[in-house]
Amino acid sequence: MSDIKNKVQGVDPNVKARDIRTMATTTGNLYETIAVISKRANQLNADIKKELQSKLEEFAINSDTIEEVHENKEQIEISKFYEKLPNPAILATEEFLNHHLKYHFTEVVAHEEAGTLPEGKA
Repeated sequence: MSDIKNKVQGVDPNVKARDIRTMATTTGNLYETIAVISKRANQLNADIKKELQSKLEEFAINSDTIEEVHENKEQIEISKFYEKLPNPAILATEEFLNHHLKYHFTEVVAHEEAGTLPEGKA
């Protein structure tokens, strides 16, 4: 798991319009492009969640009573940082457009190994 701070450097957190024809040229199919980006967004989301949980565990205090709430300024700052991060779909789209993703489609790989290709994949 790499540090999320490095991934978000220079990434605009705002959603912007994209030319879908340009995005589809890499895979040859818009739906495959969306599948690649969504799979990566799910991976990023899981990584971010895991990273946040591990950082917040450092502040965990086991208490016998539910009424006790311990607020830590550092914990609040960490939470605010993660709340302001760009959406994982935006990060995945940026990675895709900058050619930082390596991917393959298992169906095509399996057929290539067998020496055949599925219909429409010539």
